[in-house]
This record gives sequence, structure tokens and C-alpha cells, in this order.
Amino acid sequence: MRDLYARFGGGLATIFLSLVLIWLAAMVLAPNLMMIDYALRPNLPPAQIGSEADTWSLDNFLYLANEGVHRAIFFKTVWASALVAALTLVVCYPIAFWMAQRATPGQLSIALMLVIIPFFINEVLRTLAWFIILAYRGPLNAVLQGIGLIDAPIRWQGDGGVLAGMVYAYILFMLLPIYNAIESLDRSQLEAARDLGSPTWRTHWRVVIPHAKAGIATGCVFTFMLAAGSYVAPALLGSPGSRWFTEIIYNWFFEGGDWNRGAAYALTLLVLCLAVVLVTLRLFRVNLTDVAK
Repeated sequence: MRDLYARFGGGLATIFLSLVLIWLAAMVLAPNLMMIDYALRPNLPPAQIGSEADTWSLDNFLYLANEGVHRAIFFKTVWASALVAALTLVVCYPIAFWMAQRATPGQLSIALMLVIIPFFINEVLRTLAWFIILAYRGPLNAVLQGIGLIDAPIRWQGDGGVLAGMVYAYILFMLLPIYNAIESLDRSQLEAARDLGSPTWRTHWRVVIPHAKAGIATGCVFTFMLAAGSYVAPALLGSPGSRWFTEIIYNWFFEGGDWNRGAAYALTLLVLCLAVVLVTLRLFRVNLTDVAK
């Protein structure tokens, strides 16, 4: 904050801070306070709102705790989102290392274009593209049958389709933080490790990953949060047996008309995501300042 005042002066810096505080209050604090209020109140007809029955309670949260199917889908969404983050990390780490330490400027430009340009397209359209690819009579089954790997088409829709669609949808949010972190690594450290006889895997484990831990933590946090809150990919690529917790929240709000229970479900998911973020930062031994960079 001191740097902000030194750079822009007292008047302009005060205006900037005021605008930020107003934005946080209107777009972050107020909606969440409203969601907490909705979650603690019962779903009542308009005539009973404000009556003695309209009091705060934990009934909506207890309903989730006692509803076995919804509880199972909730925990499935949690571990599946963690799996999405892990798979995305496995896919992105070697690409990020190559881009940061091995690629020429021309190769880097082409790689960045190939990664970024697809994200100019709406997420729904990109997910629909995966729906076509994974269709029962889609190109993936046609290619696999053509080369003789399978004898009959496979129904890819379900958990596997959702995971594939999410890994592709959120690859950019994992790739760029890791790339930015590895880019600042001095190549002489890699050369020194190689000269000392360190194998490649040990060099990455002892040199690259510790240096890039802030970027890895940032990518994992972003990817997990986006996956846990995703609705499009599970709705389009999923099956009846692969429901996502966000689909249940959507149903409470827009099909069941119970905004109070939907708010309780959404708040539970939000609290869990915040807990996962804090645990992830703790495991990687980074703080929010490192993530913000």
C-alpha cells in the first residue's frame, strides 16, 4: 500500500483503494452474506416470510448431512476435482518445463498460441466439441476401430469423459503459473546438476519442483476450484451415474425452487474449497502473497 501511495500520490491512490473496496463489498462480501442468510432460513411461501417460522436454523445443512446420495456425490466431487488437478498437473508440468527452459522463442510463440487461442471460444462450445469426439459413433471410436484397438464402440460419456473434458478445459490455469515459475529458474542450476551426475528425475525433484512450488500450488488451487464449481462439463459429458455436486445445486435453485437449500449446498461447497486451498498452500509451504504473484 505504501508503494501505491508513493507511485500514484495520495489522492489517486485513495480513489483506487476505494474502488477496490467498493467492488469487494458489492461483488464478494454482499452476495456471500446473502447466501449465508438464505442458507440459514427455511424455504417458506411469500406470505410467511418474516413470520415466526422465518428463523435461522441449520436444517438445510442437516438435510445434506442426512441425505446419503447427496453426501456421496459431494465427496465424489471433492476427490474427482482433486484428481482433475492431479491429472492436469501431470499433463502440464513437462509442457511448462519445455516452454520455459528448452523451447526457442519461435517455438514458445507457437506453443502459447496453440494453448491460448482455443480459450477464445466459449467453454460450452469447447465442451460440446469433446461431446462430439467422445460420442458413441464419434471420431474417437472410429479411429480406435480403424486401427483395430477396439472391436465395438465404447461409451466414453461418464466419469472418464468428465475428467477428460475438465483437464482440457482448465489446462491453461495450470500451465501458465507453472511456466511463469520455471521460467525464472537459472539454467546454470540445471547444468550444475547435470555436471554433478544427477539423473533427470532427481534434478526435477530437487531443483525444478522446489523452485516452481508456488506456481504448482497456484495451478492446483485454480484447477481444483474450477473443477469443483464446474457445471457445463458434468452436464454435457457425464452420465446419470456421474453426477456432480453443482448439478444438485442447480436443481435446487432452478428446478426445485428451493433457494435456501441450494444456498446451503453452495455454501458447503465454498467452505470446502476454501479449506482445500488452505491445506494445499500449507502442503506446498507457500502463502497467499506467493500465489498472488
